[in-house]
Amino acid sequence: MRREDSGTEVWAVRRFNRFFTRRIGVLREGLLHSPYSLAEARVLIEVSRRGDPTATDISRELGLDPGHLSRILAGLKSQGLVDRVRSEADGRRRLLSLTPDGEAAVSLLDERSREEVSEMLDGLSEGDRRRLLDAMRTIEDILGEESGGRFKFSEPFFLRQHAPGDMGWVVHRHGALYAREYGWDGRFEALVAHIVADFAEGYDPARERAWIAEMGGGIAGCVFLVRESDEVAKLRLLLVEPEARGLGLGERLVEECIRFARRTGYSKLTLWTNDVLHAARHIYEKQGFQLVEEEEHHSFGHDLVGQSWELDL
Repeated sequence: MRREDSGTEVWAVRRFNRFFTRRIGVLREGLLHSPYSLAEARVLIEVSRRGDPTATDISRELGLDPGHLSRILAGLKSQGLVDRVRSEADGRRRLLSLTPDGEAAVSLLDERSREEVSEMLDGLSEGDRRRLLDAMRTIEDILGEESGGRFKFSEPFFLRQHAPGDMGWVVHRHGALYAREYGWDGRFEALVAHIVADFAEGYDPARERAWIAEMGGGIAGCVFLVRESDEVAKLRLLLVEPEARGLGLGERLVEECIRFARRTGYSKLTLWTNDVLHAARHIYEKQGFQLVEEEEHHSFGHDLVGQSWELDL
């Protein structure tokens, strides 16, 4: 049923849109006093945030028409800001990356964005800043809601490196999900806590990595790659939230591990799992891992069959 005052409400939303776009300057010819349009800047930033995405990834994330995005990418490539190379893991995929000039452009955009926002906030009282931030969170909460789940299935995921606070999430979600789905007891959560602590304490950014997947405003999954030796890396702690399964996220996380392991010079990638984790095993098989060993064990309150898998890089 149509609300009697719907016209007034629509007008109010449109008025706010006009005000906000004018206030943050998105309609200026060059965003943030740069030579790049809003669309060009957003594409550069998304390529930087995601780490070797495809054009399809960028199109879905930004809601851009593929043809329009193709023209933007062609322009950025002609300016020497973006490269496009064939994926080593899947020759059908063309991966995007920033050139050194592209990284410099993103750094400039980020710096100027921080300066403009800081300047805007500095002009407000502490009370007004708090009201503004609360109002922004309210808009995100309302417009970001999707009934029936914590994530918006219509939104794509993107991957980023870990940040403060993520390690606690990894331990918590592994403990909660494996207890709920497999009945594993607290000893599994303790194991995850040890793995995460070892990673955080000895983290080598040149040869190790943790990826955190975000989707619809929340964390949707994770995976870790840790150094076993100069030649061997190990994939650990692959997890995808139930609401985000079936979207290719698990496969993408494993692909990122493989790509990073190859790029950093490892010759072999290994992992240990249990035979009851059917979805994860399917992903490993699809990516070319080979089952090399199985062993029965009693862990986390259950009789299990542990499996060791390897992938020659």
